[in-house]
Amino acid sequence: MMRLVRHGLMFGNLVEVTSPSMVRRYNRALEHLTGKTTKLEEFHIDISGFSPEIGDELDDPNYLNPHGCNRLFIFLSTAQKTAPLLNAHFSFSRTILRRYIDRNEEQLFALTLHDAVVGELLNTVYTIRSPLDLFDIRQIEIEADTVGAHVAASDELSSKIHAFMSEPDGWWDDVLIAEMIELSKHTGDIIRTPLKLEPQSFDEGNFHTSHYGGLYVFRDVKRTACVASKNVDIVSDLPVKYVLTLRDRKAIATYLTRNGLIEAIHDVLGADAIDILNQKLDFIAIDLAASLGEDLSEISRRDLRNLKRKYHAELPEAYHALESTVRRMAAGRKVSWPDPDDPAFFYLFRSSDHQDKLVVNRLLAELTPLDFRQLFICHKDAFYDQYRTWSEPKKTFVAQFLAEEYMVDKAGTRQELFGAEPGMQEDHLDFGFGQNMGPWGAIPKTRDDDDDEDDDD
Repeated sequence: MMRLVRHGLMFGNLVEVTSPSMVRRYNRALEHLTGKTTKLEEFHIDISGFSPEIGDELDDPNYLNPHGCNRLFIFLSTAQKTAPLLNAHFSFSRTILRRYIDRNEEQLFALTLHDAVVGELLNTVYTIRSPLDLFDIRQIEIEADTVGAHVAASDELSSKIHAFMSEPDGWWDDVLIAEMIELSKHTGDIIRTPLKLEPQSFDEGNFHTSHYGGLYVFRDVKRTACVASKNVDIVSDLPVKYVLTLRDRKAIATYLTRNGLIEAIHDVLGADAIDILNQKLDFIAIDLAASLGEDLSEISRRDLRNLKRKYHAELPEAYHALESTVRRMAAGRKVSWPDPDDPAFFYLFRSSDHQDKLVVNRLLAELTPLDFRQLFICHKDAFYDQYRTWSEPKKTFVAQFLAEEYMVDKAGTRQELFGAEPGMQEDHLDFGFGQNMGPWGAIPKTRDDDDDEDDDD
């Protein structure tokens, strides 16, 4: 994994904490939240203030994420807003933290000049004992303050100032004036520099969680569903219409298309889609060549074409079906999409433009594991798991490709592959269901379905 670290593909863009004053400030915050401290004099932190080095020191990768459910955070600087979120158990956690920093950046900047800001992503569930608990997570609230409670003191001072200004005897109340003076020593001038962090809440309907081997929960749709990455037995009694696994390819294709959650890359990009799909063909060919021991260092386009010719018969079904589709596109002929059971099917699609496109693209990445670029961009945990199983030639090629072709222009690559980033609006889009039959058959039922389109779950 050190190869990925050296290329900035793992633990990249973390914020350095090196000054003794910042380390002391972090320790005060850490002790305030967890009762623990670090002996490290330098470390790195993510957007939530989690440090992988401290996680190793404490032998606890969840020291800021107890039970993987209510994420604690430590803000030393607003510079953390561009950092990743490590060990995320829910797909919405980083988005919420980023929104919170963006909305309160001025106040957080002022507060972190003096002290660390600490808080928690609160919901009504404190530990996940069964998959059913996941469906009680709907609204995430954030309450934050400095370790020294500057915001609470500011609120108290504001209340006393109001009393001083509005009560008839306020000007002669020596006790009130003395209290205001003492509080102002702690808060500073709150008239010129207000210290206010209003509690904020975020509604989360559709999300991915790493719990139970990985679950995709879709609730903000007419017909609810849960897609399990691994074991379906543990999620058989969930309060949704459909329970699927990654093996249910037709059902997933039907579900996603009927809800308008995916779109064909060719339909959106036209001829430009051919380049993207050709790269996916390259990735599939690289996987086979690496498994057969080919040297992929310094490989050229010509070398890659020769490898495709050399191993064409041995390439997997996904390659041949995708290649056939690309040929028809290049020739300007009508494209006949393969059946969802075809290994190439989901390589031809991406999430359509809606609020939950990050979740849908993550699901598509799991359905197209040979596209290592999409896997890295959309589902890093799955990428790291797969990376550990690859041959050395493939590890070398992938690390070099991502460093040279993706990291140099991450925003541009994501724009080209997936379209505009989802907006930062609060509400998710609601996609209505169409007919019960999709183009590839009915979605399997896991509980009674009365076929009432107005039925809410």
